[in-house]
Amino acid sequence: MAIGNFCLVLHGHLPWVLHHGHWPHGEVWLFEAAAESWLPLLDTFEDGRCPVTMGLMPVLLEQLGHPRFTEGFPRWLGEMRARAVADQAEFTGRGDLHLAWLAERTAAQYAALAVRFDAIGRDLGGAFARLAAQGHIELLTSNASHGYMPLLKYDRCARAQVRAGVHTSRRRLGGLRPAGAWLPECAYRPGGPWVAPVGDATPRVRAGVEEHFAHEGVRFFFVDAHLFAGARSEGTQGPASFTKVDWQQATWDDKRGWRSVLEPHLISSDGGPGRLVALARHPEVSEQVWSGEVGYPGDGRYLEFHKRHGRDGHRYWRVTAPRTDLGAKLPYAPDEVQGAVYTHAQHFAAVVKSILRRHHQMNGRHGVVVAPFDAELFGHWWHEGPRFIREVMAAFSADDQVRPSTVSSYLSQYPADKVVSLPEGTWGEGGDHRVWLNDETKWMWEAAHGAEDRLLDLVDRLDWRGSPAVAEPLSLAARELLLLQASDWQFVIRTRGAVDYGYRRFCEHLSRFDRAATLADARARGVPDDELARAELADIRLHDPCFEDLDLAWWSAS
Repeated sequence: MAIGNFCLVLHGHLPWVLHHGHWPHGEVWLFEAAAESWLPLLDTFEDGRCPVTMGLMPVLLEQLGHPRFTEGFPRWLGEMRARAVADQAEFTGRGDLHLAWLAERTAAQYAALAVRFDAIGRDLGGAFARLAAQGHIELLTSNASHGYMPLLKYDRCARAQVRAGVHTSRRRLGGLRPAGAWLPECAYRPGGPWVAPVGDATPRVRAGVEEHFAHEGVRFFFVDAHLFAGARSEGTQGPASFTKVDWQQATWDDKRGWRSVLEPHLISSDGGPGRLVALARHPEVSEQVWSGEVGYPGDGRYLEFHKRHGRDGHRYWRVTAPRTDLGAKLPYAPDEVQGAVYTHAQHFAAVVKSILRRHHQMNGRHGVVVAPFDAELFGHWWHEGPRFIREVMAAFSADDQVRPSTVSSYLSQYPADKVVSLPEGTWGEGGDHRVWLNDETKWMWEAAHGAEDRLLDLVDRLDWRGSPAVAEPLSLAARELLLLQASDWQFVIRTRGAVDYGYRRFCEHLSRFDRAATLADARARGVPDDELARAELADIRLHDPCFEDLDLAWWSAS
């Protein structure tokens, strides 16, 4: 008898990088993720034996469908293949036949990737959508640009992020309407009184993040475990009823699973019935992969991520041992890897099963282990990750006590029956906003809030509905606002991954926003475009050709 479900949730995202640099920061990020994660994962899921729930973020879908990617990616694959061929000749010339064999193997892999990409019509988003339509996987949506929802100043701007995101997902996925959403950075803010943490200290009542997604037909999302630990019990809910409970008594009613990460919870910001279901990341299960101390990717047999041959070349070495200097890394031995993958998959499946067994024995309920990860971990950061997923699913299929499933499939059989209110929080360091709001980035939020002020003023004041000439630059300004709101810029600054790039990208989008807003205001006043204005509009269209069918009504007050 099944005692629970396992839901693997992958988050596929990259900020808008097309036309914004190549290497080390820029389009190569996108190309590497496509070659090392998304194409291998597509192959992993194709036979229907890995029912994962996968988020393809709207801004990622915009890039995967753009000619800059569909034409540039095959060229890059050819360049990487040629580099491996040159490596093979170099290694052969110095008598290192094992490295030469690895280089030959790498060249063949890149050639196969090019063939595979052509075979799916160079349409990665469409290929994943077909798997979803066949019931093999489930796809998630999100807000448009991975905007950091809790710190957006106005509900109208948060609503526009969500509407633009859901609209883009449907358009890019052939009309598919995802039932679930990935909250950027798993960042949640409940509804109620709110004061902006920077600048304007005017108190205002804000909608909860769940309300914006519920309006667009989304039914579930994910949060970190500590938000469930801090949840307040509000009531029980059936298909047509809601019963208020005493939160102190309900908190300790273990038989119903209050605040357990192994149970889905309906979310309410006002103490009434829940509108969306939240599922929590299981920390012990996630640790098996993420932890720097015990995580599987640190096994010495796996491919070393950080050592390359040349400045941005291929990887031919293995992890070897924890804290081994890069110069002491041993050559990769592919024949030793399958045993490691199998062992780790069996261990992972056993951990999941033991957790669900304890939950079932304690309260007799059918639980769910939710394991959300960044998709790029599987294949890009951890080369053997896609094989690990396949082995994990095979382990579960051999034991009918744990059912791997998509989230929607699980919820259709075991709907949430508890309503809670959640605290504010994220899955980032400290569980709060410190990664995105700190002394280094405070000025960015002040500028972003000023841009929100200005866009909403223009949307309310200008006659963009009756004037295409005004609507054009105002729409470009709205697009730039979406892009500057991306959580990625603060993230790469805080983590020191690409500090200068994060500052530059934010400032570029802020500058383009300001220029487009100024042109919209000038056109509304009857000022004709001059040569500079035309050049500025062309620059914005060239650099950021995304979300091109956005609707300014998404930001309107009505």
